[in-house]
Amino acid sequence: MQKFVAYYRVSTQKQGNSGLGLEAQRTDVSKFITKGGELIAEFQDVESGKKNDRPNLIKAIEECKKQGATLLIAKLDRLSRNASFIFTLKDAKVDFVCCDMPNANTITIGIMAVLAQDERERISHRTKSALAELKAKGIKLGTPENMTIEARAKGLEARKQNALQNENNRKATALIISMKEIGRSFAQITRELNDLGFKTRTGKVFQQNQVQILYNRYQHNNSI
Repeated sequence: MQKFVAYYRVSTQKQGNSGLGLEAQRTDVSKFITKGGELIAEFQDVESGKKNDRPNLIKAIEECKKQGATLLIAKLDRLSRNASFIFTLKDAKVDFVCCDMPNANTITIGIMAVLAQDERERISHRTKSALAELKAKGIKLGTPENMTIEARAKGLEARKQNALQNENNRKATALIISMKEIGRSFAQITRELNDLGFKTRTGKVFQQNQVQILYNRYQHNNSI
């Protein structure tokens, strides 16, 4: 029977104390284990997604090596949005699997990490540029009139939607690139994406032209 070591991560100390997000991860792991396997240990870190210093992840990796087990992670985005963290995990020579994307491999996840880090850097650059332009125009930032409850609610919802859409694109793009590298056609990749339940930004099934657009966008961004 295959042995698994589960690793959980929550973003803040408050979440860690309350269990928010943690129980959902444990539920995903339990469902995965029922398909076959034995959970022999569990580790948890309370860290920022941008940090790589996760002591209990290191312990989980060492436990996997000692027991000949596979590292099991509930959510792919819990690995990190920092590419260097993914490559550190890859260099650890430990097999790992993600409950929400079991077909992902080190190539797929590596591509996702690079895309995520590139996206974060682009967003940061655009935000700084926009703020600098507003300040140059003499516009006072952070005024109470611009921070009404309604405005904050709309902004929060917009950020949630953008995060979801960006995550969908990252996962789809990573799978597209990794499948293209092993010689799959765009038609085959499109069928695979839809069979796995991937959705476009608008929540629809993928069409072949959309798959090609994501592939070409990745190729263009990495050739600059």
